Amino acid sequence: MSFTRIQPHPDLAQLIDCYWIVTGDDAETRVEKIIPDGFTELIFHYGDAYRTDISGSWQIQPPHLLAGQISSFFSLENTGQSIIVAIKMQPAGLTQLFGLQMSDYTNQIFGLDAIPNHNIARLRQLLPPTADEQALKLVFDGFFLPLSKSVTANPVNTAVNHIFERNGMVTVKELTDIAGVGERQLERLFKRYVGLSPKFYARVIRFNYIFEIIKNKSLPWADVVYQAGYYDQSHFIRNFKAFTGEDPSAYYFDEDNMANFFLNK
Repeated sequence: MSFTRIQPHPDLAQLIDCYWIVTGDDAETRVEKIIPDGFTELIFHYGDAYRTDISGSWQIQPPHLLAGQISSFFSLENTGQSIIVAIKMQPAGLTQLFGLQMSDYTNQIFGLDAIPNHNIARLRQLLPPTADEQALKLVFDGFFLPLSKSVTANPVNTAVNHIFERNGMVTVKELTDIAGVGERQLERLFKRYVGLSPKFYARVIRFNYIFEIIKNKSLPWADVVYQAGYYDQSHFIRNFKAFTGEDPSAYYFDEDNMANFFLNK
């Protein structure tokens, strides 16, 4: 498999994390896990279909889809050759650009043709079936830059930025103080703009930070646990298993797969 990350135009940084491409000529099927990383995506398949198992049964993915926030891992399997291009959105980007209620898409994969939004429909028509990096960047930037001029405000921006700055090691009280709203209002805003509660979203980002720490391969597990802000090793292991289904000592952090492509930035 080949994994490519493409930076969007700098003016889109508050809305879009990156564009990405995954290609693979090997038609042999392979099951892998997708792990929460705190971002939502618009995904376009131009190779053979993929199947997903989110709730205990395998389903064929739509060719063009929206992947919402996920609270735990799920399984993904190719059915042949892969040509995937996608847009990894900032946490509130889909609401700002398209007015979506993100809690409606949590732990869900929706075909884009099932989402009644004319700009999403227009994007599907514009996108060329190619994995050429420059062509995709031109199409995506050209589509999103004019749209970004009239995006809605992001009332959770300061809270989300603080979660990232602190690698998820924050309290809800800190977030309400920074955002200048009460806890119930913050919950409602996160439900609309992010799709997860502020407390759970901070857990996801703290879990992601493990992958940054682990790049220093000389660190013992005790130091990883401490740097990631967990109370003790058992708490760390429970949290890791909740998001991956695996013990951290058994997880292949260097394996060439989609989960590590997204988490090992």
